[in-house]
Amino acid sequence: MTTHVDNDLLLELKQHQVDAKLHWFELDRRDFLKVLGGGLLVGALVRPVEAQESGRGFGGHELPQELSAWLHISEEGQITVLTGKVEIGQNIRTSLAQQVAEELRVPMESIGMVMGDTKLTPWDAGTFGSRSTPTMAPQLRAAAATARELLLASAAAEWKVQPASLSTNDGKVTNPAGRESLSYGQIAKKLQQVKIVIAQAKLTPTADWKVAGKPAPKVDGRDFVTGKHQYPSDISRPGMLYGKVLRPAGFKATLVSVETSEAEKQAGVKVVRDGEFIGVTAPDAWSAEQAIAVVRAKWDVPEQPSNANLFEYLKSNLDTSRERSEQPVDLDAFKKALSSADAKLEQTYTVEYIAHCPLEPRAAVAEWDGDSLTVWTGTQRPFGVHDELVEAFRMPPDKVRVIMPAMGSGYGGKHSGECAIEAARLAKGAGKPVKVVWTREEELTWAYFRPAGVIEARSGVMRDGRIVAWEFHNYNSGSSGIATPYNIHQLNIQYHPVKSPLRQGSYRGLAATANHFVRESFMDELAHEVKMEPLQFRLKNLTDERLKAVLDAAADKFGWGKEKSTAERGFGIAGGYEKGSYVAACAEVAIDPKTRKVRIVRVAQAFECGAVVNPNGLRNQVEGAVVQGIGGALFEQVKFANGRILNAHFSEYRLPRLSDLPQIDVVLVDRKDLAAAGAGETPIMGIAPAVGNAIFAASGVRLRKLPMAPEGVVGA
Repeated sequence: MTTHVDNDLLLELKQHQVDAKLHWFELDRRDFLKVLGGGLLVGALVRPVEAQESGRGFGGHELPQELSAWLHISEEGQITVLTGKVEIGQNIRTSLAQQVAEELRVPMESIGMVMGDTKLTPWDAGTFGSRSTPTMAPQLRAAAATARELLLASAAAEWKVQPASLSTNDGKVTNPAGRESLSYGQIAKKLQQVKIVIAQAKLTPTADWKVAGKPAPKVDGRDFVTGKHQYPSDISRPGMLYGKVLRPAGFKATLVSVETSEAEKQAGVKVVRDGEFIGVTAPDAWSAEQAIAVVRAKWDVPEQPSNANLFEYLKSNLDTSRERSEQPVDLDAFKKALSSADAKLEQTYTVEYIAHCPLEPRAAVAEWDGDSLTVWTGTQRPFGVHDELVEAFRMPPDKVRVIMPAMGSGYGGKHSGECAIEAARLAKGAGKPVKVVWTREEELTWAYFRPAGVIEARSGVMRDGRIVAWEFHNYNSGSSGIATPYNIHQLNIQYHPVKSPLRQGSYRGLAATANHFVRESFMDELAHEVKMEPLQFRLKNLTDERLKAVLDAAADKFGWGKEKSTAERGFGIAGGYEKGSYVAACAEVAIDPKTRKVRIVRVAQAFECGAVVNPNGLRNQVEGAVVQGIGGALFEQVKFANGRILNAHFSEYRLPRLSDLPQIDVVLVDRKDLAAAGAGETPIMGIAPAVGNAIFAASGVRLRKLPMAPEGVVGA
């Protein structure tokens, strides 16, 4: 597959021929083209409003706020895409390359992708929120289509024919009438042109896709499975040292005293201190660990909440300065509708904090060259980490570079740059490159968590199954996915921010997983309240045809309704939408009558995200989301007390194991009539409520907490 045909971007932009003008945004566009070796250079623009929504700009420059990607065709015909998006295991490198190849009519092997390098790629807010496919892909398609039209127009002018009479295929423009052809490289050599895409070129209809929309092997897949690929934790630099950081004894701790003499006695060890930051460097990782272990520090750790009183704490520590309602509420109309209902139901659900548990913990290598800093690190936001480094060291933006090698997953947990800053501080103090790799214990303690929450639901329903009023209050967990897809006229939906006792942040799907769990569990409760079949109850209150379609597809694949639940086997269903994608899941669980141990037997999940770009990659995403979702549904929770994490090892933090995995059947609903949406997050949202509803169907026990079975049994 694609090797980086950019030849390390033409030997690091011709070994920096432009010397002081290293950053692309400082180059005149034609100078940049010269550095790349001539040819055709097309830049894709984003709308200004999108740039504003995506975050602050880069170093005060206007261009990075608008330009989203470069596409370069060299005089040798090499095609290179430069984008700030990054590869974190979601296989976006492959699907983006497919769509560029589609518009340029070339094999995927012709596309080289340069991603997430703050010196070489345009500014980008980050890779999160399932935004790469719906935002970056159209921009790259437009750039590629524009390049194709420019190539056609140039060849047509040379042959004195109309562009429409020519064809493009396999990197060539052909004149069928004259049996002539020119390679893209030959045309690009003559063009020597820079084009910025403002109005979109004519894109290939999804129904006519030949490369996109088809299964494609993972770009550079062999490198990943053979160990050739270097993850951030594999990066090595000449003369590199290894670093470890002294961690506080608990959250919000204050350093009282520290003694570093024992560490300083060890061979090759250097102690680096910067205020309350204390770390060591050593010739190897083992020596660094031994050195930090003998640093004696005393900490003052204040009393803090624990799991035991978490939910009471969340309800009583609202951050009223940020409180907001998700939509306008006519309380009088809502109360009137609720009072008119034949049945009313009110329940409270809870969600524990959970950890991201990326396959690769945080890692960074930092190297100073005079007053310039380069950091290789695993992050979903290279430009965000760049800005953190600029702020931490008070440096000019053009003196800092962040490079993001494809990393071992993030799940929303690698937005911040603490590890990069640690490595840079140690490298500055040691005068040599330094690598810092967090241990699993550090990752499970000092990274941020998916927010815990209390969610209260209240509703009124008529005997015929029509829901007439719906009230939903989320405390702390978040507002993502909080809106109901069901056709209910009177709504009172609110998110209440809370002063969280633990550091919290993004997680795959954000709060939508918790909100879907509560909403779809509560929908199941309402269905039983009016004695309606759960799927029919949903369809009764649903006008969204896309959600109906995935519910029907999952039910059909699962064989929904063909068997009745028993005390030992239960069936559950759930659905929803988020970020332009739709999901529905059916689950079968088995409950041992003696031990009450619960096991998920099989899952059928239907997923629709518009036009499917890479069926193989999408299926992997959906299956992976189901597996990850099982952990949050049944087992995962962060245990803590008085500022300390109590289960900061995989021997204590329960993740899904191979023995936990059910049969997983995935149905991809391919909508060629719709634009492709993101697929990294929404597939995780259906499994927890489907399993919870299946457990109730078998046992009669309604589990209103995540995780539902931390000890593996129902009712524990």
